Amino acid sequence: MRRKDVPQDKSLFGEMKEIRYAVDDEGRYVLVESAGWEPANIANNEAWKSIDSAVEAVLAKARAGELSPLAYHMARNQMDPRMLADYAGLFPWQVRRHMKPGPFRRMRRALLFRYAAIFRITAEEFRSVPGNRA
Repeated sequence: MRRKDVPQDKSLFGEMKEIRYAVDDEGRYVLVESAGWEPANIANNEAWKSIDSAVEAVLAKARAGELSPLAYHMARNQMDPRMLADYAGLFPWQVRRHMKPGPFRRMRRALLFRYAAIFRITAEEFRSVPGNRA
């Protein structure tokens, strides 16, 4: 794509710009700022709708007591057990176990604070989900 043809459609990111590669007048590849591109915006909107519905489903299960608050915070931060285990210095099976309400309630305080720090929230926020009391 030529430098002058880089799309400048309205972006999902507000004032932030994306960086695209384009070809300048001498035929060299250069980095060019782009406000956005409508087809990419449509695809990103659909992806975010899917993520939002998945988070809402986990939130409903956490409110119903089927999953622990950990499961909600993981979904909200788009993390899976392996990724969180790597951050927390645990095995993935331990994270999956803490996603269950019983083991979550019996979790050591130090581990609770470690999880909360990973999510950059307080321990009190970590123990709860929106719309519920801990």
